[in-house]
Amino acid sequence: MTSVQNIIPAWLLLKDGTLFKGKSFGAQGTVGGEICFNTGMTGYQEVFTDPSYTGQVLIMNTAYIGNYGVKPEDVESDSVKIAGLICKNISHNFSRMTATESLEKYLVQNNIVAIYDVDTRALVEYIRSKGAMNCIISTELQDEDALKKALAAIPDMDGLELSSQISTKEPYSLGDESAEIRIAVMDFGVKKNILQCMVDRGAFVKVFPAKASLEEMKQFEPHGYFLSNGPGDPASMGYAVETVKDILTTGKPLFGICLGHQLLARANDIATYKMHHGHRGLNHPVKNLLTGKAEITTQNHGFGVDPVAVKNCAEVEVTHVNLNDDSIEGIRMINKPAFSVQYHPESTPGPFDSRYLFDDFINSIKLAV
Repeated sequence: MTSVQNIIPAWLLLKDGTLFKGKSFGAQGTVGGEICFNTGMTGYQEVFTDPSYTGQVLIMNTAYIGNYGVKPEDVESDSVKIAGLICKNISHNFSRMTATESLEKYLVQNNIVAIYDVDTRALVEYIRSKGAMNCIISTELQDEDALKKALAAIPDMDGLELSSQISTKEPYSLGDESAEIRIAVMDFGVKKNILQCMVDRGAFVKVFPAKASLEEMKQFEPHGYFLSNGPGDPASMGYAVETVKDILTTGKPLFGICLGHQLLARANDIATYKMHHGHRGLNHPVKNLLTGKAEITTQNHGFGVDPVAVKNCAEVEVTHVNLNDDSIEGIRMINKPAFSVQYHPESTPGPFDSRYLFDDFINSIKLAV
């Protein structure tokens, strides 16, 4: 437990030279990655374990974190995936009766370097203005030149391929093996609750490594295919784009979320691009153009589908748009049972407005079987 007597200083340096001094919270050391921010007020454990955050240093914009501790059930993968953490205030104690340990202990166990006592709202405003960039956090390096040298060695997210590094190494399955619906999942960094949403709807799912071929997945005899979320630049994933193209030739239903959405676009020769600072939070408004209804969504992405390119593709139509900035939030193919969304309908954490998309996917499979 940290006390006032043994607080350790920590430093945060942005790529543009902006320097912040704060206090250490979590493991000691030096870490770096692309800085990003999440505007959610709750759900920090689910956020920290989301594989899509691999390689990123996360700002939590809420004023306090740690006040309800952590518990084993509130995870989206087997470990914390953020590279580092930045926050304003932290709570060493927790009040939730079902929690098993403090956030601080959890971060130490997962070797996550964190800094607090930083004006995170001012920092978020700065990132919104200047854009996403690399940064470094250190409890070891206090010399600015040493921080700059370490920061220079961190690769940019633009052009970085990460999914094959965190994907499962061997196939595994969930659900009832005797289920009438079988879904092959391409794991680019899949969240646990995405899989659970399909299992809860009566599907037997088999999760395959990111570089699995269509022929490998066909041996499972799936009725549909799913493209998962994940980290990195979709433009660096030619291997996955080719597999998605192969899947589309089968004519079987396909559903993609987040990175999977971007890969479906690229499989239709629609470009993706690096966003200025991305979308990450629990309250992003999206309009469903097919129904005219709005939904509040959970989001976590730093790349998007090019709105001009998608309009020029005769095979694809836009189904959802972001009401904050008009970015593309959903597409579907006109002549094939394939669709995708940029946001996270499994909504952990977040509202359940978009869970109907899993129903749509299951129903499309039932119609095709």
